Amino acid sequence: MEEFDFLVIGSGSGLDVANVAVNQGLSVAIVEKGRIGGTCLNRGCIPSKLLLYHADVLETVESAHEFNIETEVTDIAFSDIVHEVNEDVKGDSESIRRGLRQSPDHTLVEGEAQFVDDRTVEIVAGDDEGRTIQGDTVLIAAGTRPWIADIEGLDDIDYLTSKEALQLEEPPDHLVIVGGGYIAAELGHFFGTFGSDVTVIGRRPRLLPQADEETAEAFTERFSERFTVHTGHEATTAAQDGDDVTVEARPYTYGDDAGVTGGEEATVSVTGDALLVATGRTPNTDLLHVEGTGVETDQQGFIETDEYLRTTADDVWALGDIVGEYLLKHSANHEAQAVTWNIFGDELDPVDYTAMPFAVFTSPEVAGVGKREQDLRGADREYATNTYRYEDTARGDAMKAEGFVKVLVDLDGEILGCHIVGPDASTLIQEVVVAMKAGTGSVHDIRESVHIHPALPEVVQRAFSGQFTQQGHDHHHHHHDH
Repeated sequence: MEEFDFLVIGSGSGLDVANVAVNQGLSVAIVEKGRIGGTCLNRGCIPSKLLLYHADVLETVESAHEFNIETEVTDIAFSDIVHEVNEDVKGDSESIRRGLRQSPDHTLVEGEAQFVDDRTVEIVAGDDEGRTIQGDTVLIAAGTRPWIADIEGLDDIDYLTSKEALQLEEPPDHLVIVGGGYIAAELGHFFGTFGSDVTVIGRRPRLLPQADEETAEAFTERFSERFTVHTGHEATTAAQDGDDVTVEARPYTYGDDAGVTGGEEATVSVTGDALLVATGRTPNTDLLHVEGTGVETDQQGFIETDEYLRTTADDVWALGDIVGEYLLKHSANHEAQAVTWNIFGDELDPVDYTAMPFAVFTSPEVAGVGKREQDLRGADREYATNTYRYEDTARGDAMKAEGFVKVLVDLDGEILGCHIVGPDASTLIQEVVVAMKAGTGSVHDIRESVHIHPALPEVVQRAFSGQFTQQGHDHHHHHHDH
């Protein structure tokens, strides 16, 4: 048995904490079963956003005619695009690995770990199989993997998950996507822009069910103009015949939402030459055998932690996707800062999830922060809303942009949330995050900041400056913010 002061399982955001431990003079072991850098770098945000930017460039070129500019795309070296992105990512991962290997203070253990005790793991597969590692303090940051919905016949099919989809050397003729969340939306946009026919089958009544309903509705409508979208349908069976994959889906009712939209009562059957399953993520706690420890998990397998990210076992901490709070890289990085402070600092400080934003890099882009309108309606509280359209600003008009910024405030003018659908949504949301997190959190923060005219952030300023409409218990009068 090898003993260390600090043991980290997973080499994504857990590495940030490992590096601090090293600087504190502790002996540190990092266990990783895949490529160094975790999901974000290798199979997630980085390769997908690099690829999606290529799609944005192509889309810009193809819409040039709207600006009376005639263009012609003569060649798209798709495999070169994918190859370049994957090499780029691999290079980054390798350089981190080299750094860890050459460091006298980090011990990199490569292989799959299973817990044999609260703070002890055995490497059961991989290069370092057979080693047993114990840590005085343990950090579980082992992430999630794609969750595969239970679809009859799927096991006999060579289907794709996001990981394989990001490495395809050529776009499929017809890509069938099961799942209606952000991965389905981003990859559908990517392959669709590069020429694939795309069909999306999603259980919820609209795509992007994690987003605010109104922005999700607008997004679903725009997406449906480009692709075939069957929302409110659950994939039940899949079958392969030669190169063809056929998926059958039946109407699905989710909670109070009747899932059937647009009179599509019947079962749908879709045939394509590639199937992407993007039905969610599942935590890697089962692979780690945490059930053999005092670390408790919830029904879905995510690790239970307190507000400081301590697990139910002594000296065992957890962060990132495996905790299941927000499955976002910037959340994991934020949690890594908090855990670092809590393990190595003098006092405990709760993780502050105030104003945690998200963005979906599709076309149109979608971004949001804070409460969604359905949250406020569900909580039965009074609030006010205002919406401003991109095309009603000078810059939005110049861009021929479609979309809107929607603001949710309480009756004192405190910002409760903001939701954007349209170009650069991921950038525009940032000033709202800053106002909510570092400012006073009031509409005045944005209203009274001088905005460059005529730049796109004016659409945000105007959404915060217009006349709000009161919602909630009392619909009788408009609320004027004095």
